[in-house]
Amino acid sequence: MPSLRHLAESDRFADVLRTFLALAGITAWCTTVGPASAIVPALLGAIACALAETDDAWRGRLRGLVVTLLCFAAAAAGVKALIGQPIFFAVALPLGTFILVMLGAASGRYATIATATLILSVYTMIASDAAAAGTDNEGTLAILAGAAWYGLLSLIWSALAPQRAVRHSLARLFESLAVLIEAKAALFEPVHGLDRDALDVEFSKRNLRTVEALTDARTALIDRIGRRQPRGRSAARLAMFFVAQDIHERISSSHYPYDELADALYHSDLMFRFGRLLRLQAIACRERADAIRRIAPLSSIALPRGALDDLREAMAYRRRSDPPDQAIGDALSALMDNMEHLQAAIEDEGSLPQDMDTSLQGNEPSSLKDAAARVRIRLNRRSMHFRHAVRLAAGMLGGYLLMLALHPTHGYWILLTTLFVCQPSYGSTRRRLVQRVVGTTAGLVAGWAMLRLMPGGDWRLPVLVATGAGFFAFRFRRYALATAVITLFVLLCFDRVGAGYDAIGPRLLDTLLGALVAAGGIRFVLPDWRVRRLDDVVADALLAYGRYLERIAAQYRTGKADDLSYRVARRDAHAAQAAVAGNVTELLAEPGHPRERGERALRLLTALQAGLAHLSTLGAHRQALAADDAAAVEALARRITHGLDALAEHVRAGSPAPLLSTSAFLVGTSLRVTAAPEAVRLVDRQCLLLVRVHDRIAAMPEA
Repeated sequence: MPSLRHLAESDRFADVLRTFLALAGITAWCTTVGPASAIVPALLGAIACALAETDDAWRGRLRGLVVTLLCFAAAAAGVKALIGQPIFFAVALPLGTFILVMLGAASGRYATIATATLILSVYTMIASDAAAAGTDNEGTLAILAGAAWYGLLSLIWSALAPQRAVRHSLARLFESLAVLIEAKAALFEPVHGLDRDALDVEFSKRNLRTVEALTDARTALIDRIGRRQPRGRSAARLAMFFVAQDIHERISSSHYPYDELADALYHSDLMFRFGRLLRLQAIACRERADAIRRIAPLSSIALPRGALDDLREAMAYRRRSDPPDQAIGDALSALMDNMEHLQAAIEDEGSLPQDMDTSLQGNEPSSLKDAAARVRIRLNRRSMHFRHAVRLAAGMLGGYLLMLALHPTHGYWILLTTLFVCQPSYGSTRRRLVQRVVGTTAGLVAGWAMLRLMPGGDWRLPVLVATGAGFFAFRFRRYALATAVITLFVLLCFDRVGAGYDAIGPRLLDTLLGALVAAGGIRFVLPDWRVRRLDDVVADALLAYGRYLERIAAQYRTGKADDLSYRVARRDAHAAQAAVAGNVTELLAEPGHPRERGERALRLLTALQAGLAHLSTLGAHRQALAADDAAAVEALARRITHGLDALAEHVRAGSPAPLLSTSAFLVGTSLRVTAAPEAVRLVDRQCLLLVRVHDRIAAMPEA
């Protein structure tokens, strides 16, 4: 059935099914072999291990599982040893929290394991409660056994389906590209009064998701390919990834300000035709994503030749009947050239060129020394990671003290809620707080109805397993529903030890208290308002733009080459702009800042987006120029790069920056010649537009 096939092809299906099998196996073993009292802690251990899982190949998962179990064992042993000594526990809890969060600064994998270890620590506290387990080590051992069982099942699954993560990451990448292309097509509407700034902001938000999808796909490919020469399907998927990168760069480009282009072509259908081509490309990318998920034969995502021919004829007719000025004509020619080169790259996507640099740069530390260096860099007050570690440690301590004051034997839900709700930013913490309270309330109401209206017995075990697996089905996209499901799961766990009704009231109170502790932490403990960090991330973006421009300019001497250094510079520039977009999104959700700051943040975002678009245009049209022209390009790029670097220093310091478009800058370059080749004129025009972006940012008033 189509609906079942769609479910099986979804990103979360494997995770949910694997979790369901793990929980069902634990339940079946404990009810048939025993001990029955180990069901609850073993289920909690399996869920904690599932939260620590990453999309690695089986070798990476084996290494991660070993580290996870060692961290789990150390955390469980520490909790078991100190839980009966409140003074020592009150010291160890925030200290351990801080250490684990800071260890997560080494990489995303370590961050996932560290977070899961914190969650398991709280689960161990719950299992050590007299109502949940005996006074011996049975609960702790059951937690570790449940985690080990899930880890073993995950290893087997990964060995049997080694390429599933790669397929789904590529599918998400092409789907995000489709959404990004649709946002670009909206900019080609030749309509008066169109709010293009709003469209630019929307494009930036969608670009953020595309950059994240590119990162996920690159990580999955690195993990599967490693240092080996890619062959067969691996080579085909790597080629597909490089094509996606090329599409991203070309779609991010901007050959001329869209409002000026729309005014010049208002009485022509050329803008509509370009927009139609982009929408056709978005449809093709979405179909590619669907085919990758279904493991179906991949059809070409190249546009129909007829659509391209129609656009060429329309442009030729425009030149004959109403010739545009040189700048508009060059922009249209460059747009057409960009589209044609994109189609050429798509048509050749099946294989990797022999001389192509296919190496990829990973994000994981290369050694323990490298990991320690990454953590050490973030051990300062300006680091968001450090501030979150201090904030969460203070929140866990505050929650523990509050628990001791109210109900010291059954109040660990306060700590669990604080742990889940307290996020690195105010906006995400506020969203998580609301979702957690709403979800917990709904789950408790559903649990009360189930306990009240239906008889007890082992028939509830399938419901227990289903709710545990359901949490993983909803936790990324519908967190409130995921919270309701996991609350019902925990309530049924308490019912297994005869405390189901007794848990309803305290769990709701503990959730509210834990949410208040998290809210207080994000508000008063090293508050990390995005408005205060905006200038730093803008400065980082300007520096990344300068490095990207240097790599681009060098290739106007040697010719286009997508080597590793170029791709890293391009990736860093897009990642820096995505960081600004994420910062601005969070900033607008924060209270207390003047309206002018929000407007300034949006203006900075649109200016940086324009700058990255002009850089992408230069990158998309890389080609070898004559020696004199190439030297002039490099000289001009150096001057702009120095201007961007200087502007970054002024933005970070909050001081006024000089404008770049002075007479001394505009005079003395051989590029600015009307009769120069079209490629040289394109470089010159894009550099002048970059200077305009520089001056837009430099002229903005300080916050």
